Amino acid sequence: MKLRQIELSLPAGSVWLGAHMAHAPDVRALVILAQTAAGKHLNSREAYVAKHLQTAGFATLLLDLLTPHEESRDPDLRYNTPLLATRLESALEWVEHQPPLMGLSRGLMTSGTGSGAAIRAASRTDEKFDALFCRAGRLDLAGVGPLANVTMPLCVAVGRQDRGREMIRRAYDHVRAEKQWEDVPGADDAFTQPGALERVTRIAAEWFDRTLPPSSPPPADEPSAGSVTDGASKPL
Repeated sequence: MKLRQIELSLPAGSVWLGAHMAHAPDVRALVILAQTAAGKHLNSREAYVAKHLQTAGFATLLLDLLTPHEESRDPDLRYNTPLLATRLESALEWVEHQPPLMGLSRGLMTSGTGSGAAIRAASRTDEKFDALFCRAGRLDLAGVGPLANVTMPLCVAVGRQDRGREMIRRAYDHVRAEKQWEDVPGADDAFTQPGALERVTRIAAEWFDRTLPPSSPPPADEPSAGSVTDGASKPL
């Protein structure tokens, strides 16, 4: 399966967020990978995960939740989960209006403080995506209310050496929706140990494959493939 690679800028309020999409007409589903970094579309840990998901048959959208200016001037902005959640919702709204992506089921994968933002977004935009996978991260930053209001399936993968493991578990226990906890032996919070990131990526791919509903073809009056819209894009 040959994927078309596209660099994008997506509108989100007063800013434009960088993104990188890999897509083909015969993909299994779309997985959005949200990162609290900017412009690291080729060499970030999320980019590594995205490549493995693509090999497993998924289209991917690697999304920056911060701009390069924000990341360099105000790194604490990554803890502003209400803002990041709103930006996630803007990206999901953009996805809904892209003809090549219509009919695809959608998964969301996050880590770090992005996990808290994803929970907040999921608690109020459950119709815009179908499953959420958190590579550990700060679920607690979402708050008890959003955690309890999530309705889509959730999988949380946590390293057994993660120092925030108990805090993550307490937040996870507030979730009432279908959920799954995955232990990753020998891994810390960043999954830096040899083989750890590969293992959690395999867990994610298998879980999305089981959990995401089958994609449906686009409506007859919509093109099944084509160019993305409503944002600046540059095919690679």
